[in-house]
This record gives sequence, structure tokens and C-alpha cells, in this order.
Amino acid sequence: MRIPPVPHRPDLVELRRSGVETLGGFRSFLVRGNLVDLAVAFVVGAAFAGLVKDFVTAFIAPLLALLGGEPDFSRLSFTVSGTRFPYGVFLTSATSFVITAAIVYFLLVLPTAKLLARLHRGQVATERDCPHCLSPIPLEARRCRHCTAEVLPATEAPPR
Repeated sequence: MRIPPVPHRPDLVELRRSGVETLGGFRSFLVRGNLVDLAVAFVVGAAFAGLVKDFVTAFIAPLLALLGGEPDFSRLSFTVSGTRFPYGVFLTSATSFVITAAIVYFLLVLPTAKLLARLHRGQVATERDCPHCLSPIPLEARRCRHCTAEVLPATEAPPR
């Protein structure tokens, strides 16, 4: 038995080609450095969030309990016309958020900022702000690349 030849269909060929191009673009999107960096940051951030949450639960909440009683306000509520409003859940979350933000700031952000300031202490500035549009321009520039205003190079003295 002989199989008849398949007629040439340009629309199917074009559809297959565009699908391959789409998958190629998707593949390059997945292996792009930014996406991988974002995935790593997300995983590390989730692990760090768990660490900070456990630190708050193990050390900060008991300290709050020593100072002001129960650190868990989730049982606090009020009732209006038979409807219960558990505002304590919000207070517990808000307290946890403020404590977590303080821990992240004082143990991570502040030391990192001080370290970066020490590392960049001896560097000479290579840019300055345009006096017209406040965009960064090189020190030697005679014209702003953003607003095209003429500016004196930072190395020259202004006219009197």
C-alpha cells in the first residue's frame, strides 16, 4: 500500500517556525542572568525571613512578654452587632513586622552601608550633576547629554 504525499502547507510551516522561535526566546529568558539572580535572591530571602521569624519568636517575643505581658495579641477582638472584629491579629502582625524590620535594618542594612562607605572612601568622583536638569554628567563635559545645556567643565573655574 502506498501512502499519498502530504501536500505542502506554508501556514503550518510558518506556525511551526514561530513556535520554535517562541520556545527559543523562552529558553533564553529562563537562562538569562537576571532571572537566575532573582530566583537565588528569592530563595535566600525566604530562608532569611524564616531565620528572622524564628529569632523573633525565640528571643524578642519572650523579652516583650517580660516587659509588657503577653506578646501574642491574636485573641483581642471587639464585637459590633454580633460581628467579631479580631484586631489583635493585626496588632500581632504589625508588631512582628516592626520588630523584623528593625532587626533587618540594624543587623543587615546598617552594617552593609557602613562597609560600602569604607570601601568607597578613597575613590575620586568621576561625575557631577548638571546644574540645569540635575542628571549625572562626566566631570569634563562641556554639554549635558540629557538636556543639551552648555556647562563648564568641573576642572575650569567659573567666569567672574
